[in-house]
Amino acid sequence: MSTYKNLIGKDINFLSTDPDNEQAEGQIWYNSTSGTFKNAIVSNAFASTGSLLDSYYGAAGAGSVTVGMVFGGISPSNTAKATTEEYNGNGFSVGGTLNTGRAIIAGCGTVPAGLAFGGRTGPTTFVNNSEEYNGSAWTAGNTLNTARADMGGTGTQTAGLAVAGFSNPPNTKYNNVEQYNGTSWSETGSDYPISTYAVEGAGTQTAALMAGNFGPPYSSPPYAPNVVTEYDGTNFTVVNGMGTARYNGGMFGTQTSAVYAGGVLGTVSPTSAAEKYDGTSWTAVGSLSANTNSLAAFGDSASAGGVMAGGVGVTNRAEEYTESVNVVTGAAWSSSGTMNTGRNAMGGTGTQTAGLGFGGSPGSGYSGKTETYDGSTFSEVNDMNTARGYVGSAGTQTAALAVAGLGYPVGTVASVENFDGSSWTEISDLNTARNSVGAAGTSTAAIAFGGNSSNTETEEYNGTSWSEQNDLSTGRSGPAGSGTQTAALSSGGENPSGALSNTEEYNGTSWTTGGSLNTARYSMQVGNQGPYNSTLVAGGSTPPAGTQTEGYDGTSWSTRPSLGSVRRQGGGAGDTSAAAAFGGNSTPPTILATSENFTADTTALNIKTITTS
Repeated sequence: MSTYKNLIGKDINFLSTDPDNEQAEGQIWYNSTSGTFKNAIVSNAFASTGSLLDSYYGAAGAGSVTVGMVFGGISPSNTAKATTEEYNGNGFSVGGTLNTGRAIIAGCGTVPAGLAFGGRTGPTTFVNNSEEYNGSAWTAGNTLNTARADMGGTGTQTAGLAVAGFSNPPNTKYNNVEQYNGTSWSETGSDYPISTYAVEGAGTQTAALMAGNFGPPYSSPPYAPNVVTEYDGTNFTVVNGMGTARYNGGMFGTQTSAVYAGGVLGTVSPTSAAEKYDGTSWTAVGSLSANTNSLAAFGDSASAGGVMAGGVGVTNRAEEYTESVNVVTGAAWSSSGTMNTGRNAMGGTGTQTAGLGFGGSPGSGYSGKTETYDGSTFSEVNDMNTARGYVGSAGTQTAALAVAGLGYPVGTVASVENFDGSSWTEISDLNTARNSVGAAGTSTAAIAFGGNSSNTETEEYNGTSWSEQNDLSTGRSGPAGSGTQTAALSSGGENPSGALSNTEEYNGTSWTTGGSLNTARYSMQVGNQGPYNSTLVAGGSTPPAGTQTEGYDGTSWSTRPSLGSVRRQGGGAGDTSAAAAFGGNSTPPTILATSENFTADTTALNIKTITTS
């Protein structure tokens, strides 16, 4: 009789605690503490990731789970979009603009070698345009032979495949198949088995998978014929259908390792269900978080993972699929404790579990109220000496600075106060009184910059006094400040030209241009702890107030999951791994006392107890 070690190549280990790394995959061990046998198994699931910059559906996707993009689509106002959003594994940022905006577009390839083709520019206007992407800009290429939308698309920029689709006169369905060689499109002469549209494609030009389709013009359900095919570059072969017939979902992967998710069932009901194809058959895998159809999708294979984004109802939601021995919990904001006094135009600093909120307006006048935050509960402590709003924030929960601001009836002030964890003390004033100032650093080594009236002034604090330094390049009010005195970041803000997207980095001497926010705004909640390359900003005014969240990696900004509530002019704490947003106001203007906690992606081994039942 063969032993477990002979069969598997590993002993059954005797452990007092469960292992915490991927080496546990495929291993059985005995946990002496719980008195049970256990193992770690591969799980599959979708988890939330950084949101799209806008809400839309009918877009196309290309690339991998770490370097991908979404382009085209239909906006909430039913307008064809020309935008591209690039994905970096955490979230999305602005990419190049299509020369022709279109909806229900097809695409394939990678970043920076993508291909976009077909679609429609209006309800009855279908196009045959194709464009190539080089990582920053789209260039017009030769056209498809047949103008159509809602095709199955897959392959690469130099070897693309376009399958089926529809156009006018009303609902004309096609079985045409065209191939792209990097220069021009040509009819293959090998038609798809049925005339259809709402097809999704995966794989390459010579090893493709096509699934999900809207069938002949039935007068009653079912509308999805559940035709799934494999293509070898010459012929289509019908293979096993999905477990649930549907159309207009999203699919990524290869001919032998693909995931199809969402879509519309044959009874015209949207679904969140997902299935995986292994080259022979389909099996159910973890579902999307909501019923969604007309998604953009990209990814290398089921095992490598992929992303599904956008869709109907018109959403900016994006979800990442993983297959791993680790269970991934996606980044997200969640509701937390309620402040004792709701207010806007307030200051905030610290971490998610040791935060501090102070000042602001409860609706009339300004307050000096101060509250500590432990990650779930707010507690009142001693008030500031000078009640004020639009105040700059720096430091920690037990060593913070409240910098300048706007008081009533005193107006704009230069006063600065230090909080020691218990009470506030007046310290050296700024040289220039201002409100809506950005600040960063510690209670003994801080920096203050910008402010009302498009101020450009920068001042440093050495623990005793403030001194003038080199100015910001762009004057701004209400910028987000983060980082340290020698490595600070000024993000967004406003001046007479409106909301700003540009950011500036400070090296202890002068300011230089940093990466731009994807959404211009001011009065954001900000996670200002740690180095500036882990800055998180959320909400703010564009105007109006919003929910969008972005993280900075030291070079560029990309999206993170959106706030649960619209808010601006509130307090913030933390960084890209763990943050809090509290207070502020919403739209229509409503003073908020609520808070939200942000948690980045987390992973944990998928450990199962072995039982005999």
